[in-house]
Amino acid sequence: MTFAAVLRGAVLALGVLTGAQAALADAPPKVMRYAFPVAESGFDPAQLSDVYSRVIAANIFDAPLTYDYLARPVALRPGTTVGLPEISADFRRFTFRLKPGIYFADDPVFQGKKRELVAADYVYSIKRHYDPRWKSPNLFNFENAKILGLSELRAKTLKDKTPFNYDTEVEGLKTLDRYTFVVTVAEPMPRLAYQFADAAMTGAVAREVIEADPDHAMEHPVGTGPYRLAAWRRSSLIALERNPNYREVYYDAQAPADDPRSQAIASRLKGRRLPLIDRVEVSIVEESQPRLLAFLNGEHDWIERLPPELTTSVVVGGHLLPNLKKRGLQLERAIGVDISYSYFGMDNPVVGGYTPEKVALRRAMGLAYDVQGEIMQVRKGQGMPAQAIVPPQMAGYDPAFKSEMSEHNVAKARALLDLYGYTDRDGDGWREQPDGSPLLIEYAASPDQQSRMLQEVWQKSMDALGVRIEFRIAKWPEQLKSSRAGKLMMWGLNWSATVPDASDLLGLMYGPNKGQSNHARFDLPAYNTLFERQSVLPDGPERDALIHQAKRLGVAYMPYKISAHRIVNDVMQPWVIGYRRHPYLRGSWQYMDIDLDLRARATSP
Repeated sequence: MTFAAVLRGAVLALGVLTGAQAALADAPPKVMRYAFPVAESGFDPAQLSDVYSRVIAANIFDAPLTYDYLARPVALRPGTTVGLPEISADFRRFTFRLKPGIYFADDPVFQGKKRELVAADYVYSIKRHYDPRWKSPNLFNFENAKILGLSELRAKTLKDKTPFNYDTEVEGLKTLDRYTFVVTVAEPMPRLAYQFADAAMTGAVAREVIEADPDHAMEHPVGTGPYRLAAWRRSSLIALERNPNYREVYYDAQAPADDPRSQAIASRLKGRRLPLIDRVEVSIVEESQPRLLAFLNGEHDWIERLPPELTTSVVVGGHLLPNLKKRGLQLERAIGVDISYSYFGMDNPVVGGYTPEKVALRRAMGLAYDVQGEIMQVRKGQGMPAQAIVPPQMAGYDPAFKSEMSEHNVAKARALLDLYGYTDRDGDGWREQPDGSPLLIEYAASPDQQSRMLQEVWQKSMDALGVRIEFRIAKWPEQLKSSRAGKLMMWGLNWSATVPDASDLLGLMYGPNKGQSNHARFDLPAYNTLFERQSVLPDGPERDALIHQAKRLGVAYMPYKISAHRIVNDVMQPWVIGYRRHPYLRGSWQYMDIDLDLRARATSP
């Protein structure tokens, strides 16, 4: 325990302030300020799908497990558990044992009493994803895991049109005692534990809080995590403050031996009680230029994911501009564990289907699409061409794998369309379908600047191919709703991995995930079989071979044109201490610190 922690404990225990103690108690709060480019939707783990709301939730709620903040390759660590889960030899039974003495943040529903976290809270929180009322966008993660009895309970609820019965015990999710719960699955799931390290999905909620006001669960988060919601002006400002009930957790991240920057952070912060920052204020600033200016003016402490269109005004050749480096700004740069893609609606009569001519159309459009043009013009060089659906920093990624996915060959694309009867029959300069009907591609898009730039790349690419394309503009939430209903012909998205497992991305092409993560609604029996077979195998050559086959099927049938893995640039002020981008950990604010003296000197007139 640090001296400061001991001193604070003495102040509370004795109720007497010496001069030194008074100075510590009166220290100004550490407030970190930054901005989201997109408004939040709410903070209920059972209902969240957007990345920004999930970031907030991950700092309020606790999953059973977490990640070591600095360890690379990433490593699981206990969160609210006394250790990592006990896993049966057949990878079907996972036993989680909680630490006693963990408490939820105070809330009126607790009637002035401390509310302890117990195993039943995790059982309830997981069941909520199966409750049709919440329309959980993360349900597919649990259903793919095949937790015994829960899908059947959901099906019965839908059939009977009755409220979901949380008190029905199922074989796959049980409490053994006050602090122990067990998850049992139908088939081996060697990597299931990763799902229990995402606080924005498997964070524990208190049943009485939800049931006291279920219609406002998105607005009323009460968790056991390092922060609690202090203020919220929807689409404007989100403020979190230190949770007074947060248990004693001390900085103990393990830095890689070959990473001197992380080694220095670990040495500086080791042993300090978390969270290090007292308050986090997040503004919503949708336009990228004002967001960057607020950062450069010192109004924000860091800017996460520097907008590509502004990269060259901050970063050149992978380094900060000399004038910014002189100011002491810090750059964190990494390949994102994500994909940028455009999907083809497989149920759409024009671009969908599995017959040779439909496959040829999608592959030809993929070949004609200028991936390098997207990376240079839209992303300003901040990306690398994708070869398949599995990104770097993930089991199943093969840097030696090369495919047609990244190929730009208009001549080959034209020949492919000619071969399958997509020709210009009436001489108007545009190709028709093989049966002579018009060929018109409708691409769903948003009105923002980056989307407009992507539209230009698609327009130019399709013009070169002789394929007419039109863009249907609507705001992102509207497009998402239409996409999940299978109403879009094409749409472009980014997908960030949530766990270090290829199944997370391969699931985008798994048939049963249609209407959830599988926006393309791709449903190929051969692919589904490969997905299911690799899911039950431990990591190793046999699984790698199946993942390789699955990736090749994705390239061959082209339900997704995967263009790039983004390069992420995060820039911090000189007074920000301890930040390293973690590929999967969303609840990272507790590990960051602010040097108030340095900030005061740097921002004084």
